[in-house]
Amino acid sequence: MPRLMLTDDSWKLLSRIMYLTGRIYNKSEHRMTLEGILFRMRTGIPWRDLPREFGDWNTVFRRFNLWSKKGVMTEIFQFLSRLNDPQWLFIDGSIVKTHQDGANVKSSSEQAIGRSRGGNSTKIHLAVDSGGLPVHFELSGGQVHDVSYGESLILCSPEAEVVVADKGYDSQALRDLIKSRNAQHVIPRKGNSKQGNDDIDWCLYRYRHLVENAFLKVKKYRAVATRYEKLARNYESVVALAFSLMWLPMWVD
Repeated sequence: MPRLMLTDDSWKLLSRIMYLTGRIYNKSEHRMTLEGILFRMRTGIPWRDLPREFGDWNTVFRRFNLWSKKGVMTEIFQFLSRLNDPQWLFIDGSIVKTHQDGANVKSSSEQAIGRSRGGNSTKIHLAVDSGGLPVHFELSGGQVHDVSYGESLILCSPEAEVVVADKGYDSQALRDLIKSRNAQHVIPRKGNSKQGNDDIDWCLYRYRHLVENAFLKVKKYRAVATRYEKLARNYESVVALAFSLMWLPMWVD
């Protein structure tokens, strides 16, 4: 039997959230379906190579695709992340290489796939709270600059007292947005700035590694570290599920 990822308590919580969506029936085989999805997310294997213990691979994939279409994984993440501590908000972006199987799709730009230095890639834009736990994320093509999603990350995240980001988010418009939300910004200016960085709280800036740690944790799942999904909504579901696993210990004793 392949190694499983869910304890009884974890499944009890996740199943309750799934059924609260009102679009999934209470079926006993759903636990092994989710275990199959998690196994594939952890190993990065093709769906066809999924071990038989999880059921027919096509059944597992079709349910994953259906749940993804309904936004079930995203709802699980949004439910679990309600425990966030929004005193500090850290934002950043990370590029993920898109596998050739995932990049073989028409209108790749509409599926959050773009060309960067490493070829076809997707970028995950992420905001984490004071404890380094994810509160909001979005996908884009890998060539998109981080600052393009700075405003969206801030507006869609819980209101924070301080917003911390690297110099990739150096934008006066972004700083003004943060001020309008009665928050302090800790965003270094680029080297050619005339104003300089004398006003930066460098002690607080050192904690920016929390958002980088979040990327490190979810990229241990091979289906997150490399994008195999053709559809953006399916890859978004994989990422949401990975971030949900970061929250599970906060809910389950």
